[in-house]
Amino acid sequence: MKHLLKMMDLSGEEIIELLNLADQLKYEQKHGIKHHHLAGKTLGMIFQKSSTRTRVSFETGMYQLGGSALFLSSRDLQIGRGEPVEDTARVLSRYLDGIMIRTFAQQEVVDLATYGSIPIINGLTDYAHPCQVLADLMTVREYKGKLEGLKMCYIGDGNNMANSLIVGGIKTGMRVAAATPQSHRPAEDVVAFAQQSGNFLLTEDVMEAAAGADVIFTDVWASMGQEQEAEERRRIFGGVYQVNDKLLGVANADAMVQHCLPAHRGEEITAEVFEAHANEIFDEAENRLHAQKAVMVKLMG
Repeated sequence: MKHLLKMMDLSGEEIIELLNLADQLKYEQKHGIKHHHLAGKTLGMIFQKSSTRTRVSFETGMYQLGGSALFLSSRDLQIGRGEPVEDTARVLSRYLDGIMIRTFAQQEVVDLATYGSIPIINGLTDYAHPCQVLADLMTVREYKGKLEGLKMCYIGDGNNMANSLIVGGIKTGMRVAAATPQSHRPAEDVVAFAQQSGNFLLTEDVMEAAAGADVIFTDVWASMGQEQEAEERRRIFGGVYQVNDKLLGVANADAMVQHCLPAHRGEEITAEVFEAHANEIFDEAENRLHAQKAVMVKLMG
């Protein structure tokens, strides 16, 4: 494991290894045990998409690991003024010990890894959100005690979250069902991978997907960069692709609800369901810190 570009790059064993390390780092943080595995090391954080959780969790995580983090806005870098990504990658590799990038195109992350000589971490692209899904799997395992054999259900847009959740779930032995509109399905390569596993259902029927689920995931209908499509997406998703009490009625009685945030109450999830499962959702948000620290220790340690 040289980089974390997408969930497909990780084996099931590597995912579990990262989750075990994240559990350990979380325990040490909660008990005041120093773990300066990255003392003297620096992470560069390139943001072409704004963020709350990604920036704060990576920056805090590097501090807790004994290193430092540099916030690099695309407005402040030459990459924002036309310098090729391959040149940026080679320059930053001379200064930094790792790069986290949050951007639009997956190819930009791939190019950084191709031309740079330091670990690259995908903090989010339009195609994948692997750091979030590691935190998600960590949270499910905390609440359920296992991953293998559980049923994961995803409701909504077949976006970066859907892509990464499907792959992460299947690689850790979960049964995965996704309900998306025909017009907004997950990526074709993800669907092909998932269908080969025999543990995957893709449907337009939210009740079919949620039946017997142990954990239900959702995400906003219009992700960052899709604001101009928001009205059309409300028309496509509205009244159907929502996590509500009726949907939870067909899931297992002790089903968890997870949301990567920010949440639009009344759209993809009702306010009632969100608040009833708020502890699980904010544990999930906290676990971004611990899961990402595990990734950084594994790649940069």
